[in-house]
Amino acid sequence: MLRKENKKLLTTCGLMVFTISLLTVTSESNEIKNNWHHWRGPEANGVARTANPPLKWSEMKNIKWKMPIEGQGTSTPIIWGNKVFLLTCVDTGIVDPKLPKPEDQPKRVFGITYPNTLREFVVLCLNRKTGEKIWGKTATKGIPHEGHHGDNDFASASPTTDGKRLYCWFGSAGLFVYDLNGNKLWDRNLGKVFMEASLGEGCSPVVHNDRVIIVRDQRKQSYIEVLDAKTGDTVWKKEREEPGAWATPLVVEHSGKTQVITSAANKVRSYDLKNGDIIWECGGLSSNAIPSPVRDKDLVYCMSGYKGYSALALPLSAKGDITGSKKIAWSLNRGTPYIPSPVLYDGLLYFNQSNRAIFTCVDSQSGKIVMERTRIPGLQNVYASPVGAKDRVYITGRNGKTVVLKKGKKLEVLAENQLDDTFDASAAIVGNQIFLRGKTWLYCIQDKSAKN
Repeated sequence: MLRKENKKLLTTCGLMVFTISLLTVTSESNEIKNNWHHWRGPEANGVARTANPPLKWSEMKNIKWKMPIEGQGTSTPIIWGNKVFLLTCVDTGIVDPKLPKPEDQPKRVFGITYPNTLREFVVLCLNRKTGEKIWGKTATKGIPHEGHHGDNDFASASPTTDGKRLYCWFGSAGLFVYDLNGNKLWDRNLGKVFMEASLGEGCSPVVHNDRVIIVRDQRKQSYIEVLDAKTGDTVWKKEREEPGAWATPLVVEHSGKTQVITSAANKVRSYDLKNGDIIWECGGLSSNAIPSPVRDKDLVYCMSGYKGYSALALPLSAKGDITGSKKIAWSLNRGTPYIPSPVLYDGLLYFNQSNRAIFTCVDSQSGKIVMERTRIPGLQNVYASPVGAKDRVYITGRNGKTVVLKKGKKLEVLAENQLDDTFDASAAIVGNQIFLRGKTWLYCIQDKSAKN
């Protein structure tokens, strides 16, 4: 038997380990909360609760800095501490004479052509205070095997970080992982995918508990693959019966399990992150699923808006196939988005219709529509997903205008802000700054009276 003193010592040591672990988790949680580590922000719902971004700006007002970005990319910049990370793809113009010229290729839908020039897939790290480049890496070079829609590009998946590693996904060109100082840790080429109509790739990676989740829905064999974040080794891989989709998965903890939720045309599925087993699934979305799922309490919301409109509020406690059942909390069949993801802010779920500036707001728990298909002034086409902070919702149109709404159940415009660029990438908000990536420029917007 242990002496009382030894028992007391072991108990004390156990409490110390528990306390240290709790402090570590709390510290990591605070870091996530105060950064923009994922393309939909710290809560994966478009909201930055600790941020206080400016209300008004223009090319002449509240621009802390703007930097030209070489190449093409519609991925969202992510921010960790004093560093801003983004991806771009640069056309070198170096022609492979063995490949057909674009003008000699057969006619394809949307005028899509296959490349015949060498691309550089580039990772950039900028100083958050100045916009100056801290480091840049050419992850790989190559000629993509397919083309993309004119509104897409070869760097549309956003990077992500867990504060230890930076995960940069260029789809068929590969996954490249660096430390935050730009030292490459590992890379994986997961092979080529063949997208519907060669529209291009775009699903971003998600990192959770040292696991990297990649979804590759395509016109050949679709699948989801989970990698070890430290090594890049495959933990598990599951085939999916899905046509092309672009929705970034959502990871949630519920009922003692970590669920990976994927939106797609045939089924929304919840996978067990541990082993890939399907926990629950539900049909009901339309084709070409692009918006990412969002979660509020015990429900997850999945949407699509191509060749039909659909929104499903699904219980995280579900088991098995709940398609068409009463277990679906609520559903909508009009006014849902095609490309942009919704923003979920304190029980209010905001989303646009198709790619237009027509917005609906729904009470997330009841499904009651509190603002129905209301046009946002000054905007027409919207590809960027809305974001929220300081009891405001920021909506950026392709025309360079950002309309700021007061969070609430009715339309109340607080500001309209115009920049001289075209915007498809979603905004990122950290502290008192908002980052907007245009076709040419990356803007850091901050009230000049505010401190960093």
